[in-house]
Parts: sequence; C-alpha cells; structure tokens
Amino acid sequence: MADARIMHCLLAVSLLSLVAHAHAQLSTTFYSRSCPSLETTVWEVMKQAVVKEQRVGASLLRLFFHDCFVQGCDGSILLDAAGGEKSAGPNANSLRGFDVIDTIKARVEAKCPGVVSCADILALAARDGTFLLRGPTWKVPLGRRDSTTASQSLANANLPSSGSSLSTLISTFASKGLSATDMTALSGAHTIGLARCSTFRDHVYNDANINSSFAARRRKTCPRSGGDSHLAPMDVHSSRVFDNSYYQNLMARRGLLHSDQELFNGGSQDALVRQYSANPALFRKDFVTAMIKMGNINPLTGAAGQIRKNCRVVNR
Repeated sequence: MADARIMHCLLAVSLLSLVAHAHAQLSTTFYSRSCPSLETTVWEVMKQAVVKEQRVGASLLRLFFHDCFVQGCDGSILLDAAGGEKSAGPNANSLRGFDVIDTIKARVEAKCPGVVSCADILALAARDGTFLLRGPTWKVPLGRRDSTTASQSLANANLPSSGSSLSTLISTFASKGLSATDMTALSGAHTIGLARCSTFRDHVYNDANINSSFAARRRKTCPRSGGDSHLAPMDVHSSRVFDNSYYQNLMARRGLLHSDQELFNGGSQDALVRQYSANPALFRKDFVTAMIKMGNINPLTGAAGQIRKNCRVVNR
C-alpha cells in the first residue's frame, strides 16, 4: 500500500512537471544557440520595410493580433489555404504585410534553415514595427511552432468586429485570458495605421457618441454606399507615431471605430482611458504587458505543429 502511494505521488509529480514544462516552452533565449542572428535579421528587414512604407509597422502588429486570436499564436494567419483565415470577414481585403514576412523568412532560412517558425518571426516583426514607429520594445518569448491548419470559421467567430460593444470586447478578450485592462491597452495600437471606410461607416453616420465635426470630416471620404476601401487614419493626430493620443481622441469623441469609442462612453473603461491619456508611460507599460500575454495564447510547442519552410504553405 505504501509503495502504491509513493508511486501515485511520483506519477502526480511527473504529470505536474510535464504540464509546467509545456507552459514554460517559450523563452526569450530560445534561439540563442540555434539561430543567434535571428533578431538582427528581423530588425534589418523591418527597418527597411518601415522606411519604405511606415504603415507596414501597424499592418504587422494587426497581423500578429489576428493570428493569436484564432487557434493561438501559431502562424495560421499566414497560410494561403482555401477556407483559411485570410478570407474571413474581419481579414478579407484588409490584412497586409505578408510580403515582409516572406522576406524575413527567406533571409532567416538562408542562415538557419528549418529552425525558426513563421509564428515567431511574426511576433518579432510586430514588436520591431511598433518600436520603429516610436513605440515601446520588449523581449519576445520565443519557441512557437507553426500550425498546419487555418480556419475561416474560427476567425469569423473569434475576432472582435469594429462594431463590437464594450461588453462584447471584454468577454472576447477574456475568452483568450486577457483582462479588460489588457484589452484597453491593446486597443491603443489603433494609434497607428489606417482603416477602411467599411469599418467605420456606421459609426460616422449613425452613432450619437461622436464629435460632429470629426464625423463630417470622415464622411467626405466615406460615402453612405460604395467606397468601402477608402482609408482614414485610425488616429486623427498622429497615425504614423505610436503614442497615447488615441486615448485623447476617445475623450474628445474622435474614436474612428464604434468599438474604439465604446472604451470611453460612460462605461467601465472610462477611468483607464483618462489615465492613459494623461500618462503615456503607464500606457506603454500596460501595452507591453498585454502584448507578452497575448503572445502566449495557446502556442504550439515541443513536437506539435511544424517549422514551415514557406510561411504561406504547409510542409509536404
């Protein structure tokens, strides 16, 4: 009986160790020996890409977000597969930056073939794109592997829409292990980049919680019908600089999307929006914390998935 109890305890300890190991797979030094030039290679390509077109920094940050919210941070967003995530409603005709990831992958493969996942390259590119637009930087936990599947239906179900209410935003992020604070901080990524008319049309024509002159300005380039692909800056003041003016815009009722303005509309996040508006250091700190947490959503590690040779297709 005693021997049985001892064996039971040892088995329990072993199982706990396996679980702990599975959750400790990601490490900021994961490629320090297998591909020591990785981060320098990513940085060099990103620097060239952002100099050529500043918007790509925002595009890759969004790409990482849309990857992590569907199946976890597994590079599934990068697959060209029919019925994949690229063709989902929130992604179709709006995701950008795939060519930059392709360039990074090719250069990394030339130096470290078969070692670095597309999922990790995307995580690093999102970080560097943010920093190149004067945002914060952080050490990215690495060691993700690439998915062999992509799901259009999961993308449609899991990605928050531009028309989401505050309660929907909070519950959607909570389902991924992210708090309301994380959600509000991550929404600050909308301080950079551009949005399509189709995503903000309802807000500028139909919502009451919007500055009238701001709405009129946006209507000039976003007609009631047609012009879906016409663009407007997410942040009317500084769409090419990562700063805290997004929150100042919200306080002035100049959020571009309905979902943006929901963060400052008499609800639970009003106080935090005020804090971020007045304290850029707090926003940057919380943004980094939330980005690292988001990057840890259900990564494939160990023997799961694969290391794709080409980020667009599964290895054969």
